[in-house]
Amino acid sequence: MNRDQVKGRIAEAKGRLKAMVGRIMGNRSTRMQGTVEQVVGKTQASFGDAKEQFRKRP
Repeated sequence: MNRDQVKGRIAEAKGRLKAMVGRIMGNRSTRMQGTVEQVVGKTQASFGDAKEQFRKRP
């Protein structure tokens, strides 16, 4: 696992938590920020996955 994968998965989890808190509190802004953080984290993790696959190619 490389740094992009780890950082991306952490950011995705933080975003998911923030979105959940926003939903519970009824705060649309917080919910949307959490959703954006989730997408950014997922993108970074996917980039890390691609890097890892490229590195493992023969």
